[in-house]
Amino acid sequence: MTVTVFFGLSLAELSAVAAAVVLVSARWLPPGARRPATWAGAAALAVSAIALAVLGIRWQLTPVLAGGAIALAFAVPTLLGRCPGRPVRRARWWAALPGSAACLALILAGVTAAWALPRPVFPEPSGPYAVGTTVAQWTDPDRAETATSRTEDKRTVVVQLWYPARRDPAAGRAWYLGRTEREARLVARGEADYLGLPSLILDEAARARTRSAPDAPVAAGGGRFPVVLFSPGLGGVRTQSTAWAEELASRGYVVAALDHPYDSAVVTLADGRTIRTRVAATGDRAEDDRRAAGWTAVRAADLSFVLTRLGRLDRGEIPGPLTGRLDIRRAAATGHSLGGAAALRAARQDPRFAAVINVDGFPRDPAPGPFHQPVLALTHDVRPGETPDYIPGLTRVLRLSTATGYRLTVPGSAHLTFTDAPLFLPPLPALVGSLGRTAGPRITTAATAAFLDATLRGESGDLAAALSRHGRLAVL
Repeated sequence: MTVTVFFGLSLAELSAVAAAVVLVSARWLPPGARRPATWAGAAALAVSAIALAVLGIRWQLTPVLAGGAIALAFAVPTLLGRCPGRPVRRARWWAALPGSAACLALILAGVTAAWALPRPVFPEPSGPYAVGTTVAQWTDPDRAETATSRTEDKRTVVVQLWYPARRDPAAGRAWYLGRTEREARLVARGEADYLGLPSLILDEAARARTRSAPDAPVAAGGGRFPVVLFSPGLGGVRTQSTAWAEELASRGYVVAALDHPYDSAVVTLADGRTIRTRVAATGDRAEDDRRAAGWTAVRAADLSFVLTRLGRLDRGEIPGPLTGRLDIRRAAATGHSLGGAAALRAARQDPRFAAVINVDGFPRDPAPGPFHQPVLALTHDVRPGETPDYIPGLTRVLRLSTATGYRLTVPGSAHLTFTDAPLFLPPLPALVGSLGRTAGPRITTAATAAFLDATLRGESGDLAAALSRHGRLAVL
């Protein structure tokens, strides 16, 4: 695994950058220093390039290596020295300046790309447990797959579980975006296609490893664990909030995150099939609202189905490592964006859920009604004039709960602040907020964990005070 040292760069990458800068700068040094500096830069660039070839060269570093190579090519006469009877030909300063500037621009572009699009480094979970993860695929025999025209197709979901595990220093780390490296790359390409971005934007996310061990033994002791079901955002994938899931698992929760086929950007099934999203906007507000309500209904049914399957898993009716360790009576429906809307709808329709968390999701239930669960809604920092019906509409739905509702607005946040996105996307405030790479996932975990501890575990304490530490709180 490549370890970043500074500015998102590894030691070998930093060496390549330094060597390239030396090669470009050598032309402008005093005459006596030019040849030694050029030799040193050439040697360092060669060693760095070999190291990177062994470790794997990231595309972000190709402009750096190109800038250094171009500078080296123009420095060859300096390296070879003066031939007898022939003067060394060197470009005049005014002719060399544009070339040096272009090489420095390439180097700067590479460093900026490495900083803006780093490989995500997941925070070390702080709880008393290590974290294990496993993936299951379940089919609901009672529901037809509405996204296809084949009547024999039944609704299938892919579920990833993060759970408290035994500590094993020798255990490997799970891939971030899939069960295997191949699946991780497929998911990265599918997500990039869905967002209309070049696939290389998510290259580093596809190579990332998490803090959880695949199929690790469940932690001994601890009794039964509360269950947290999670539905990702529109087009999102089950792993989009892995940092949050791992932290909750380390604190004694089991998190079950869903891939919703034909909705999630890409879903890889056990038989090797890859299902791309069929979700698309029409540009017609009324039609898009109708479609969103339909997708939300399917997702809400998926959440209830998975809760039922987890109950069967706990009873040993289907195989799995968590038999006898799940407390289905203490289950929360949660989700981000459209997944948050699905969590609200699932809670209204399924009283088995004891709590609900909506992470920055606009309600999409066409017939909202009372529900009995306590609810937490995390919202991004809505700017004046932005989606003026969002907060009022959300507040109306939260007030339908017969239990206490909490709406927490996090200053400096954006819609993607509450996911893993700040760990590997460019730190643009409009995209991931202005809280930095790690504050978003940390605040999301702190607020939701406080709510879950109070509602699922019955821990005493001032929940409103705990939540208000992270933003502007309204108690409803």
